[in-house]
Amino acid sequence: MARRVAITGVGAVTPIGNNAEAYWGNLIKGTNGIDLITKIDTSDQKVILGAEVKGFEYPDPREARRLDLFTQYGAVAANEAFSQSGLLPGENIPGLRVSAYIGSGIGGIRTLEDEIDKEFTKGKKYVSPLLVPMIIGNMAAGYISILHGIHGTAMDVVTACACGTHCIGEAWRAIRHGYADAIVAGAAEAPFAAVCFASFANMKAMNASTDKDRASIPFDKERGGFIMGEGAGVLIMEELEHAKERGAKILAEVVGYGTTSDAFHITAPLETGYYGAEAIKMALEGAEIAPEEISYINAHGTSTPLNDAMETQAVKAVFGDAAYKIPMSSTKSMTGHLLGAAGAIEAIACVKAINEGIVPPTINYKEKDPELDLDYVTDGARKVDVRYAMSNNFGFGGHNGSVIFKRYEG
Repeated sequence: MARRVAITGVGAVTPIGNNAEAYWGNLIKGTNGIDLITKIDTSDQKVILGAEVKGFEYPDPREARRLDLFTQYGAVAANEAFSQSGLLPGENIPGLRVSAYIGSGIGGIRTLEDEIDKEFTKGKKYVSPLLVPMIIGNMAAGYISILHGIHGTAMDVVTACACGTHCIGEAWRAIRHGYADAIVAGAAEAPFAAVCFASFANMKAMNASTDKDRASIPFDKERGGFIMGEGAGVLIMEELEHAKERGAKILAEVVGYGTTSDAFHITAPLETGYYGAEAIKMALEGAEIAPEEISYINAHGTSTPLNDAMETQAVKAVFGDAAYKIPMSSTKSMTGHLLGAAGAIEAIACVKAINEGIVPPTINYKEKDPELDLDYVTDGARKVDVRYAMSNNFGFGGHNGSVIFKRYEG
């Protein structure tokens, strides 16, 4: 018999708050985390805006020198999630029954860039011996396991912008079918490196607007690309009966997950959204609910012309007439696009929406696109009785993921 999967803790580091409560509060206020980039020189770039994490300091400065920033973000988010959950591997749960699924699409690219620069300007002997462990994408999962005594599977799901969603979904499957009793799931990203930024800019994937209020504008007719963001989101997912037995507070349940591949193009989504729709259908089937039971959709909503159109078509294909009645928002309008970590922080937004009975807005929407005609929640945060919330994410390479969260009702 399939087991139920609870969420007992969340943690976040984002461009609009360095913990989950600050992040959520700023989402509901409609706070824009986008501004001029400070972490790289953009004087020779057309794109000058980004969504950077602000005021972040790793609590152990000495240890920080051994960790790329993406691992630092992931570790801090995980610490917060564990603190809320009260889960103690090795004490109230065997360490072998806990796993860590922490994704990263880019890994330690800033460290790689810095060390390559050292090689060319100073010589090979100046390259850090810690380069490899700092840049490999699995290090956030590995380091979090070290910090918390996690002895089950520790892995990095690398599916570009769908990483966070896939880590949460695969964790749901593993707990549901008995491979683990608890999993630390999420993703971390710190992509502000000059070479990475230049590549995205040169492929014209990012918006070159100089107006931060017209930069990340999902579903708007004038949308012209995403805005790069950074940070991490982590959830403590736990077999429901185990969580209840130890007296944990249940924040929500994960009840459905779907994943497919477009098998179409290395960067562009399939315009019809057919396989994105199939992922959504799979998530609904896993949750054993009808489409119209979804109360809120946190969209991938990157603010790129193709993605927003594709996702809208996918939602219409699955939900039919009900699509027009389901509140849908893109929180990337505030946080920018955290790439691999996007689905992780957006999952937290879904959990908070379920708990608080309010859904965050899509800010700075002005020009209606006649082809994009769903309820995108553009008039500020809205009170909604959220029983089921869905989060969608799609990544380069054609990776599609959808996950469904449910209010815990006993």
